Amino acid sequence: MARDSQITTAEQAANDKLVLAFGWLQGAANRLEYILGRAIEKECGISHLMFEVLLILGRAGEPGMSMRAIAQERVLTTGGVTRLVDRMEAAGLVARDENPGDRRGRLVRLTRLGEETAVRAARLHAENVQRLFLDQLPPEHREQFTRDLRTLSFSARDALPRLR
Repeated sequence: MARDSQITTAEQAANDKLVLAFGWLQGAANRLEYILGRAIEKECGISHLMFEVLLILGRAGEPGMSMRAIAQERVLTTGGVTRLVDRMEAAGLVARDENPGDRRGRLVRLTRLGEETAVRAARLHAENVQRLFLDQLPPEHREQFTRDLRTLSFSARDALPRLR
């Protein structure tokens, strides 16, 4: 019997084990992002999205990344990234430099304050992830669970269309 023919009513749809599993994943992610994001905002003065961009730039190292590359990493429009980077630049977290490979483009890189803020926020974030996320799982499952999440994340990333 085909999988789609097993769901014939709204009640079956609402109680389907695959639908429920994804709902639990999405619910946990949304709630944790809210809780962890508020902690970063309160303690470090930046949004969770800004923190993610700081991490993306931290991984990239020098000389930085193009706006397009940041947009693709974060699944944002280039316009959305431009507005976000404008706010981050105004806050002294990032700087834009000439792109030697593209005369019209600019590269975004961390400033000293951006580096310090990324470190401070990451320390707080790591503590909260441990306490609110990993410590909630049986110790013997934690490492495999994080590997499985990485696999899912990369699989979903690879399934996305590339931004233009």
